Amino acid sequence: MTLFRTGFLTLLAAFVLTGCTPDPATDLSGQEVTFRKAFPEVLPLPDGFQPEGIVAGTGNDFYVGSLADGSIYRGDFRTGEGSVIFTPESGVSVGLAFDPQTKYLYVAGGPGGGAYVLDTRSREVVESYAFDGGFVNDVILTPDAAYFTESFAGPFLYAAELTRSGQPTGDFETRTLTGDYTFVSGGFNANGIEATPSGDALIVVNSSLGTLYRVDPETGVAQLIDLGGETVVNGDGLLLLGKTLYVVQNQFNQIAEIRLSPDYLSGAITDILTDEDFRVPTTVTRKGSTLYAVNARFGTPAGPNVDYEVVAVTR
Repeated sequence: MTLFRTGFLTLLAAFVLTGCTPDPATDLSGQEVTFRKAFPEVLPLPDGFQPEGIVAGTGNDFYVGSLADGSIYRGDFRTGEGSVIFTPESGVSVGLAFDPQTKYLYVAGGPGGGAYVLDTRSREVVESYAFDGGFVNDVILTPDAAYFTESFAGPFLYAAELTRSGQPTGDFETRTLTGDYTFVSGGFNANGIEATPSGDALIVVNSSLGTLYRVDPETGVAQLIDLGGETVVNGDGLLLLGKTLYVVQNQFNQIAEIRLSPDYLSGAITDILTDEDFRVPTTVTRKGSTLYAVNARFGTPAGPNVDYEVVAVTR
């Protein structure tokens, strides 16, 4: 028994130090030992897909939307494999949000001001919206509503009502962003959006200015989040984990890590995350302790043979 433990620990130490995955291996007693392989660091998407939004689903599932034809791709964090589960008749897919209770996927429709809700089990659209906006960019869920950002048409958010059980009613209201919010005419404005755990406050980034705002979801009143003079220009997708906010800065090929104050009104950039596999990432999600960013490759001519991927980023 002592020999078995010694041999197993030696094998385990070698596995940890080298990163190898002996699959299978044998210990000193001759018994077979199988280690679970690590999740892949780069997850390929279909060629020509032109991804923009990513969100984690249930289990190992993740979803990515296409700017090419609006398709929704469902992948597996563990295997790196997946397939397209839905393609709309027209339009594109930009920011995504997933409700684990209903298994609904909320999809911002980009140009034209549309959005819809997809049942990921039946693969049927259960609700759609015509916000009549310029560019519906991203979406986040709270207990009361799904909030969509508008990047071009004006300083707006669209609040789509939800029932207590998380069902979309089809009703929505337009919230005008006021207070400290600055709208840049002709610029790329409200982009990524997040919500505090209680849903009583939203966080929105203005891409052109690199400013962050704490927004009252009921009134649209925005308060500037003080970053001590720093900005997050080219801010795209947001991810809030506790009091840590991750801001994807697409053209800079980096993710800013910001530690926020308890009231979400101030913060400091504590780290800049980069990766050699970044190729203009746009949005980010999380599985366990790992962040996953999707490469949109903006600036690369689109085509059916252009490759795209999701990149695992260790915090």
